[in-house]
Amino acid sequence: MKEIRIGGVPEHFNLAWYLTLKEKSFQKEGINLRWKNYFGGTGAMNKGLREKEIDIAIILTEGIIRDIINGNPSKIVQVFVKSPLIWGIHVASTSPYQTISDLKGKHAAISRFGSGSHLMAHIHAKNQGWDLTKDLKFREISNLEGALKGLPIGIGDYFMWEKFTTKPYVDNGVFRRLGNCPTPWPCFVIAIRNEILEKDSESIKTILEIINQETKQFKTLPNIDSIISNRYNQKIEDVREWLSITQWSQEQLEENDIQEVQNQLYTINLIDKKIPSETILYKI
Repeated sequence: MKEIRIGGVPEHFNLAWYLTLKEKSFQKEGINLRWKNYFGGTGAMNKGLREKEIDIAIILTEGIIRDIINGNPSKIVQVFVKSPLIWGIHVASTSPYQTISDLKGKHAAISRFGSGSHLMAHIHAKNQGWDLTKDLKFREISNLEGALKGLPIGIGDYFMWEKFTTKPYVDNGVFRRLGNCPTPWPCFVIAIRNEILEKDSESIKTILEIINQETKQFKTLPNIDSIISNRYNQKIEDVREWLSITQWSQEQLEENDIQEVQNQLYTINLIDKKIPSETILYKI
């Protein structure tokens, strides 16, 4: 049986992977797909791909594109979630900051440099018209757990993370959410190390066929809202809202989305060059 290692964030977006693994769908096709949770998000997964800790990553679009440009030997094989990611902009409940404009010049808590939270802090600042050299500062906090501990004691002033994942901490009074910042492109893609694509594209094709079948029917699964609510500690009404606005995909990322990501990254000096889309994409 072939062993392939995959990584992703332990969030509701990836429940379809958990369900197919639980059903042993991959094992039935001779593939031992081993899942690894990445609590540190995009930056940690990019590191995992580079160091051959994982073969596949379910990863933020802008994060993997930036890292491929910077030498990550991987390619995007398809979109996983087509809809934008809604990043909530959070402060500690005891924070004096009441509006987005109050955050100008303050420290954004990020999981790590090169992570989704790092990139989106730049994009948010750019959207606000802030001076990126003066009005944007950072504190590394590793992950969501680090922000939950750090923000209330002044390690970072605000924190950007997927709004439904952080909603329970807004509800229980640890965070206040001051606003949202959606990505202007599909949020999650499936990226795979070049070595695996060259060596075993047939197994990758099988994995994609299985997960795509699961995501096509995901919203119609019996009691899926209750399953998500219980597993991820979400209110049922929040889960239903999330399901209503979230779209999975079985198609490849479009070239215009790649150009938009590169344009944004280049404008805010997070990449020093743009590369052709064929060096980022791989057609199975």
